[in-house]
Amino acid sequence: MSREQFNRRSFLQRSALIAMAPSVPAFLSRSVRAAQPGKDGRILVVVQLSGGNDGINTVVPFADEGYAHNRDELRIKKDRLIKVNDHAGLHPSLRPAADLLEDGRLAIVQGVGYPNPNRSHDVSMAIWQTARFDPVEHKIFGWIGRAMDERPSVADGSPHSILLGDENPPIALRGRRSMSVSLAHLDDLKLKTDAKLTTAPGAVPNGELLTFTRRAALDASSTADLIDEVTKNSARNAAAYPQTELAGRLQSIAQLIKSGFSTPVYYAIQPGYDTHSAQLFTHARLLRELAGAMKSFLDDVKSAGHSDRVLMLCFSEFGRRVKENASLGTDHGTAGPVIVAGSSVNSGLIGQTPSMLDLENDDLKMQTDFRQVYATILQDWLGVPSATALDGAFERLKLIR
Repeated sequence: MSREQFNRRSFLQRSALIAMAPSVPAFLSRSVRAAQPGKDGRILVVVQLSGGNDGINTVVPFADEGYAHNRDELRIKKDRLIKVNDHAGLHPSLRPAADLLEDGRLAIVQGVGYPNPNRSHDVSMAIWQTARFDPVEHKIFGWIGRAMDERPSVADGSPHSILLGDENPPIALRGRRSMSVSLAHLDDLKLKTDAKLTTAPGAVPNGELLTFTRRAALDASSTADLIDEVTKNSARNAAAYPQTELAGRLQSIAQLIKSGFSTPVYYAIQPGYDTHSAQLFTHARLLRELAGAMKSFLDDVKSAGHSDRVLMLCFSEFGRRVKENASLGTDHGTAGPVIVAGSSVNSGLIGQTPSMLDLENDDLKMQTDFRQVYATILQDWLGVPSATALDGAFERLKLIR
């Protein structure tokens, strides 16, 4: 063994991929080595826009008199917008997303939120991730984990969900039986721990996290071989991606999909949307990064023949206030747009654009409950019953063709 190989093995032996489940099947050594990659299972890719995206300057209601009244310095002029209809247009940084819209691969659900909105980042994000309003349940299981509990084990032993990133695994992926893993990079595996879970499991009623917190490190040598194989196979059909962190994470997800992983749910996080001040530049950059990464990813999986299997969901914990603040930014608000992209969506704006004149406590009124979006994706896309995951039945949207 060469010194380079030895160093690689030594590094990986000090790293680990942690499976958040009672047991860890050897999926890494089996999934990519399958004779034929799985092409039938549908896949959901979730992108979390952390911080509270300003939906008003994402899908801009330029014909609404309230827009000019409440947005002076932050108002985007009509001639700069990417016009969608006679009432609304997309932020100019969303040109790649607009191309997806024109190609019939992008839907935007407008005014999405929940009753009695909470403007705390932590609380609102926990509500979105768990589909629960009881604070006790915010520490247990998430809507995706619960939904994956309803599915049988993945045939080749792949996990039900994978987080690509170095953040703490989101509560959304936690389930009682389903397995979720966390990857920092395909070639840089990191040990994931959560101090709150390991030091205070008794903080959760009935010890429900005791099973969840059982972790085991996978064999480093097999993992190294897998990463080598994924990278080698993917390099043959490498697509061009922007040089951004989000794009890199979505590219890694595309590599796993093209390499034959049967995992049905992938998750990535884009931070930075808490734009209380100097919003114009920051928001434009974030939307440019999001749209560029989305377009590259969806084009990549399309060119590889997986377009009809992949659906992307982009959400944020809340929107921003209608009126700009004195610091050229916006504060925590309520409802906002949710982006759903892929070749199987009913493309276009879905639902009523919230009025900037008909407000509730100076905030936008919710038009669509976020659990309707979840119910639609779970049942119409993933084929999973949604009532248990969402703690009730919710009317589905005409979102999936």
